[in-house]
Amino acid sequence: MGSLKKRSINLAGHATSLALEPEFWAVLQAAAGADKISIAGLIQRIDAGRGERPLASACRVFALQYAQGDEAGAV
Repeated sequence: MGSLKKRSINLAGHATSLALEPEFWAVLQAAAGADKISIAGLIQRIDAGRGERPLASACRVFALQYAQGDEAGAV
């Protein structure tokens, strides 16, 4: 996997940054496109359902589940 790529995202009115490998960003972008929402909107959904899991981990788990065909992912 490649090096981390950081993006800034606004979650619940607070700016935060999220660093993931480009491969995970690509899957998240595909999932967001399939749902016709922005990647920020998808990450907000993931954030809302992640519980105590760190956001980056929740995004990786969602991307893995999505890539394995569980389009509901972790959301």
